[in-house]
Amino acid sequence: MADRAPPPHHPGILVGLKAEARLIRQVFPHAAIAASGATRTGAQREAARLAACGADCLLSFGLAAGLDPALPPGTLVLPERVMAWGAAYLCDPTLRHILGAGQPGVLGSTLLHSDTVVLNASEKAGLFATTQCTALDMESGFLARAAEEAGLPFAVLRVICDPASRSLPPVAGAVLSPDGGLKIGALLGSLLRHPGQISGLIGLGKDAGRARTAMQTFLEQQHTRPAFARFAG
Repeated sequence: MADRAPPPHHPGILVGLKAEARLIRQVFPHAAIAASGATRTGAQREAARLAACGADCLLSFGLAAGLDPALPPGTLVLPERVMAWGAAYLCDPTLRHILGAGQPGVLGSTLLHSDTVVLNASEKAGLFATTQCTALDMESGFLARAAEEAGLPFAVLRVICDPASRSLPPVAGAVLSPDGGLKIGALLGSLLRHPGQISGLIGLGKDAGRARTAMQTFLEQQHTRPAFARFAG
């Protein structure tokens, strides 16, 4: 019988924001981590860079928008596949098992990639109706395609932040900097011009806090599992 290939242990991790990078760095101190800045250009560039950096697997990590109206903020998503540009990319089952697939409270199903920020609840509802995908992000499609081109396994670990029923204020799609931080000047300027956005940002902040807490708790729990602890290094 042929020897089984050893499980991957040197991930390249793509996130959208610096805050997500800081969170995953606590658990994966030796991994290569890159932030897209929540832009199409950044996600495409950083996914390709991670695929070429010597990693033996790729992971898309961070927040996601909810598309399924039944899912509240803080829902953990470890999808079986990513839908992007009309194609389905299958996540690696070994990586999914290592990361916690099948654990209580962890959702499988399908995640949708988007090249643009989706702000409106009506648009989320339309995407759910046409795709039946449970959540959406802006990095996983590029990571999946880069992994396929490089012959690397990949997986996605995301947590729902803004639920399907919530529309985000316009400022949420305009203040992210290319390095994954915030354009503070643009944020303040937009709020001064349109102060009605403040309540929406407060709601988004509360949802994001729930999502981060859920993810941190999940990662801490998974670190007690030997397979996850070996993978995290």
